Amino acid sequence: MEWDFFYPTSMKRIAIQGIAGCFHDTAARACFPNEEITTLHCQTFETLFAQMAADPSLLGIVAIENTIAGSLLPNHELLRRSNARIVGEQKLRISHVLAALPGQRVEELHEVHSHPIALMQCSDFLQAHPFLKVVERDDTAGSAQEIAEKQLTHTAAICGADAAELYGMEILARSIETNKHNFTRFLLLADESRAAEFSRPEHAGKASICFTLPHKHGSLSQVLAVLSFYDMNLTKIQSLPIIGREWEYQFYVDIAFDELQRCRQAIDAVRPLASEFRILGEYTSCATPAL
Repeated sequence: MEWDFFYPTSMKRIAIQGIAGCFHDTAARACFPNEEITTLHCQTFETLFAQMAADPSLLGIVAIENTIAGSLLPNHELLRRSNARIVGEQKLRISHVLAALPGQRVEELHEVHSHPIALMQCSDFLQAHPFLKVVERDDTAGSAQEIAEKQLTHTAAICGADAAELYGMEILARSIETNKHNFTRFLLLADESRAAEFSRPEHAGKASICFTLPHKHGSLSQVLAVLSFYDMNLTKIQSLPIIGREWEYQFYVDIAFDELQRCRQAIDAVRPLASEFRILGEYTSCATPAL
């Protein structure tokens, strides 16, 4: 999905978790396909949010859920505690390749390196090649980078095609993931002070909210009844217990809508029912890419 038709045209600096060529890097560039962007590489999501807090001019892109692994619950909480607002979303198909130094063949390989989740997602391919010793690494793109920098022969990485190309690796096999319906949804974030620069209310079709409900009978059903009355389409609802407050929960809800004004009316009607309430963002919904 292209964002540049309404985003400011100055050079954008985007904090990502991972290194150049990782899936967060790919998602960030997919948000701005016709622009040059600068990415700030963060080792962890905690570091990413800390960098955004220290520098409000930074944008950020954060994975929030995967069709196979489910919700990334720690990122929901990091978002809630931050000053960041959601200004867009990007959905990316996660497709893995087998890459090695140029001139090698699959049957000459001894080891394959990658992140444990990527290795798990390619289990059928690995079972079909039992001669490959599996070695876990911290990052998919980092595995490709290490092999390229150290010139490790007889060693392959499972990574994204962008990482393989960036680090001069030769792709020996494509789409080796077991489940082809593997998509990750990323959130594009901006500091609250800058969110208005990146929002066009007339384009909004989705909102994300979080709220706390007291531990009493029917509290959640009341909220859902209000949203239903206003014809809001709940595309996601996620609950997390609040540490130190027994039987109270934080709820994260994504709402799809046709009319922003009606969505805001629904939100105003829900507010009195919640003890804590925050709008995380109003933004343009992004379609899932085709296989």
